[in-house]
Formats: sequence, structure tokens, C-alpha cells
Amino acid sequence: MKNKIILMLKGAVFGVANVIPGVSGGTIALTMGVYEDFISSISNFFNKPKKSLKFLLPFGIGAALSILLMSKLISFCLDKFPFPTTLFFVGLILGGVPMLTKKVRKKKVKATNLGLFALTFSIVMIMFFMKSGNNFVNLESPSLLMYIILGLVGMIAAATMIIPGVSGSFVLMLLGFYEPIVNTVGDLTNFSNLAHNLLILIPFGLGIVLGMILIAKLIEYLFKKYEIPTYYAILGFVIASIITLIIGTISPKLALVHILIGLITLVVGTFAGYKLGDE
Repeated sequence: MKNKIILMLKGAVFGVANVIPGVSGGTIALTMGVYEDFISSISNFFNKPKKSLKFLLPFGIGAALSILLMSKLISFCLDKFPFPTTLFFVGLILGGVPMLTKKVRKKKVKATNLGLFALTFSIVMIMFFMKSGNNFVNLESPSLLMYIILGLVGMIAAATMIIPGVSGSFVLMLLGFYEPIVNTVGDLTNFSNLAHNLLILIPFGLGIVLGMILIAKLIEYLFKKYEIPTYYAILGFVIASIITLIIGTISPKLALVHILIGLITLVVGTFAGYKLGDE
């Protein structure tokens, strides 16, 4: 029972992370020590449904509840207290880094692995400095083509949720779907425009499911065949995501009290990340 509660808690943190632009759900899953189980459960769902559900059910419930119940709270915190809120999630990632480095610490450092680290590090940094703009897609009267596009966008979102260091929310912002999707989820929790909102979220959700299965199979293959190079690539994603999160919240207008609170939330987040990764 304790393990299921911990798994639900980790799922909740994963769910919230996917709502926040710049934070990668894959990174959070990785630093909490559930990434490989998460990938394996999705990839082998049809081959080993009972074993997969044993993991995915509590993890998925935690993620779904956190997205539905905490999206507005997180949005409020990011709006009013962006620096302390973001540093909490930076702490969550930092707390799990020691667990990640154990995977490669005792292995001989190769130039190809360092090259992979540099490549993935660069990808995240380039994405960070891309301008997303303020344009967003109108989903008030979607056409049949838009429903198909929603499915494809869901597949892209799934890939970014699973790949560590790549923010699904940020990619949705680049595509113009972040605000419309978040607003649709918010309306759904208020039980307004149910039919319309479900017609938006169902193709998007189906795309997420399909995308997760395909990407999970690819990543599982990489872990089996190229474990150490894959972890070097992942570390590049993770380290870059920490840097971009910090840079994105630094401002000359930061009040001293927010800086002090941010340092506290960083420490709390680091401790929580370390304990969750150790469970």
C-alpha cells in the first residue's frame, strides 16, 4: 500500500511538471527513479498488461488528479511567485541528479558519449532561446482537419513528455496549442461546455496515448542496446533544463523576499527530489 501511495505521489509531481512551461515531465520521472519502469510499462502494455497496469494505474491516477486539481494553483503560483515556484522544480530535478550520475560514474568516459551529452545539451539550449510568440490556435469551432491536427499535436506532446529535458508545455507554446489546451482542461474542471471540451480533448488524448507507446518502444530499445550512451544523452537534456529554468526566472526586478523564499523552495525541492528518487 505504501508503495502505491508513493507511486501516486510521484505521478502527481510528474503531472504537475507537464503543466509548467520549461519543466520536463520526463526529467522529473527520471530523477524520481521511475523513468525506466514508466517506459517499460507503456512499451509492454499489450504484452504484459497486468504488470504494466500495476505501475501505470497508481502513477496515472496521481498524474491525472494533479493536472485536474492543481493546474489552477500552479498557474496562480507561477503568475504571482514565478521565481520560488520554478526553483522548487529545479530542486526536484537537482535532487535526482546523483541517482542519474551513478549510472555512468564507474564507466570509462568516451568521446562519443561526451559528444551525445553536448548534442542534447545544445538542443535544449537552442529550444530555450527560440521565440514562441503570442499566437495561439482557435479551437472554438474546430474542423475535421483540426481534430486530426489535435491528434498529431497530442503525439508530439507525448514525445516531449517522455523525452527528458524537453518541455511538453514549451513545445505546445511554440505550436500555439498551449493556452487553448490549458483553457479547455480548466473549463472541463468547471463542468462547462462539456461536449465541446471533450471533443477537443479526446483526439488530443488519443494522440498522447499513441505517441507515448511509439516513443516508449524507441527509448526502451535504446536502453537495452546503448544504455550508457543513452544516459549521457539524457544527462545533457537534464543539465541544460536546469540551466534554462534558472535563466528563465532571473530578473533584475526580483524582490529580496522572493529570492530568499526561492532559496528555501530550492532546498525543499532538492530534498524532496532526493527522497523521491531514493524510494
